[in-house]
Amino acid sequence: MDMDQRRDKKGIRVGIIGASGYTGGELARILLGHPRVEITCVSSRTYAGQSLGQVFPNLFGLSGPRGEELVCEDLAPIEVAERCDVIFTAVPHGVAMEIARSIMGIIDVKLIDLGADFRFRDAGVYEAWYKKKHEAPRLLAEAVYGLPELHRALIEKARIVGNPGCYPTSAILALAPLIKSGMVDPSSIVINSMSGVSGAGRTPSQGYHFPECNENARPYGIPGHRHTPEIEQELSLLSRTEIRVSFSPHLVPITRGILTTAYATLDPASASDSGAGRVSTDSLIQLYKDFYRGERFIRILDDGRLPQTKAVWGSNFCDIGVRFDERVGRVVVMAAIDNLVKGAAGQAVQNMNIMFGIEEDCGLDRPPVFP
Repeated sequence: MDMDQRRDKKGIRVGIIGASGYTGGELARILLGHPRVEITCVSSRTYAGQSLGQVFPNLFGLSGPRGEELVCEDLAPIEVAERCDVIFTAVPHGVAMEIARSIMGIIDVKLIDLGADFRFRDAGVYEAWYKKKHEAPRLLAEAVYGLPELHRALIEKARIVGNPGCYPTSAILALAPLIKSGMVDPSSIVINSMSGVSGAGRTPSQGYHFPECNENARPYGIPGHRHTPEIEQELSLLSRTEIRVSFSPHLVPITRGILTTAYATLDPASASDSGAGRVSTDSLIQLYKDFYRGERFIRILDDGRLPQTKAVWGSNFCDIGVRFDERVGRVVVMAAIDNLVKGAAGQAVQNMNIMFGIEEDCGLDRPPVFP
């Protein structure tokens, strides 16, 4: 029985490897409410034998496909694949490539990696930034970068999707219309991002201990944060020239959410050619509305509104605001996402929907939680 026949009979059979981390738990939360999905396996070494409701109190009492709570199991990847049509890997970098090597081509299954192993077109870039040899370059070559707003057609046909990082999701979506239009100087791009503490994962460490984070905002990974090459890869594809950016991430005392602010100076040559003397905040808002027309999860803010993390909390939305600072000839773009949803699990489910040819917002069509 092939995958299409199995899916028609039971719905999409889903497995999560690394189900006990924040992104794994968020995947389970979303997928438990997905009308076209049957979660058949949740894998975790640390919590093997415990129900998801014991691992995550918000999932207590929520049922699996047979009416009972889902229980974490310590399984080999091939055992997970035998039960699934698609596997989500929510594991540290370096692990997903080994999982993929052990199952792809052996079992008819799709894989969506929420880590970094399949995000780069060039294995050398991965190795330079993550200090680890890529063990599956052949599979890397066929993987698709899973940003639906830019690569939907490729995702539809993909067997492996590298789900984007949280910071790159916000930064690339914020800058894509500007880069594609050619109206800004690509060498002028500066990106500042602020993230909630859940972005650091669930494993305890001193820097993310409550007394260290509360009433504190701090930069980290400057220069050289590992998400930088993702941003540069995707923006370079849009511009067809090599782009380098200055990227500065910051940890702020909120649980979830990312707010990214990006700056770019108008390109004088492009401004002259395109009549960009007429550039204004209104014209930029229209540029963004046109670029993202029909995109379910992109909300371009107007009427004086600006993005805020609270307005996207718990949702798969990306809110974008853009302003033109005429005094200095600079464009300022702001984007807000929930780092665990559009920045991780929600976008992964969006990719799954595309890969299996179902409604893109299926299981994701919920408004944000406010306040």
